[in-house]
Amino acid sequence: MRIWLAETLGCPDLAIADTRPLGGGSIQENRLVSCRVGDDVRAFVLRMDAAATIASSRTRAEEFRILEAVWNAGVRVPEPVAFCEDPEVIGAPFAVMGLVEGVGLGPRIAKDPSLGGDREQLAETLGRELAKIHAALDPRALPAGLAFLGAPEPDPARAEIARLRASLDGIGVRRPAIEWGLRWGEVRAPACPAPTLVHRDFRTGNYMVDGSGLTAVLDWEFAGWGDPDQDLGWFCAACWRFGRPEREAGGVGSRAAFYRGYTSESGRTVDPARVAYWEVMAHVRWAVIALEQGARHVSGREFSLELALTGRMVPDLERAILRATAPAAWS
Repeated sequence: MRIWLAETLGCPDLAIADTRPLGGGSIQENRLVSCRVGDDVRAFVLRMDAAATIASSRTRAEEFRILEAVWNAGVRVPEPVAFCEDPEVIGAPFAVMGLVEGVGLGPRIAKDPSLGGDREQLAETLGRELAKIHAALDPRALPAGLAFLGAPEPDPARAEIARLRASLDGIGVRRPAIEWGLRWGEVRAPACPAPTLVHRDFRTGNYMVDGSGLTAVLDWEFAGWGDPDQDLGWFCAACWRFGRPEREAGGVGSRAAFYRGYTSESGRTVDPARVAYWEVMAHVRWAVIALEQGARHVSGREFSLELALTGRMVPDLERAILRATAPAAWS
């Protein structure tokens, strides 16, 4: 890897001082790579596939191209440094990104008021950053390197439901409560006249903060075209508040501040009913992903207590789905 990195960066005297696993990243593997170039020390993050992954995740090459595009659009993300297609270098393709200082662990951010600065300001900043993501790409004028995104689906909500059903079929599970939630989603699916780029995992735990505020938005492996309200609902869903239910915007601030930031940047008024739909669907989708994570452990390819415990979250998510989709909620 030293030779590849030295050639890529144009630094023939580069030496790797240290490599070690990074915490977080429950689907992919992240490593810190510290390099010495003359008297300078530079730190990078190397990101590659874990031993087992989930079907709905993009490839590392696709994720890197999306990261490049949003970086160029001014979204606050780690600097995309380079991508290596050659599996011979370290055994698999990998991306190299600049290291961003800060804390990304969701429960810690939600519970430690010393992180992220003023919480209402943080919620507002996150709303503005999400609006920048939604405006980052024009589906009518895609760069050649993003051709894999294709054209937006005409019905993003039902397309999302079809993907979730395919994921359940892929791991061979039957969960009546989740199927109930998927059917509710079909019946109540809102139209989406203007699909945008969506992150699909924009939540506390997938961004980093320091003592004063937001430093970067992470984990672009699910990004693609979709309904922008899906990201708003995912961020505000109760399952991502980490024990702070009163802070409806990601467990860190008020929904009003988050919406205010989004509207001020996008110029689009948030429709609470549309967001509420996607909050319900967030629980459905997270339940499916949790099942996929548990299946990774059960497969024997990646023994992990974290993956096994994630699979155990599903009953609580199913209870939330059923409460939100009682018969009166179908009309």
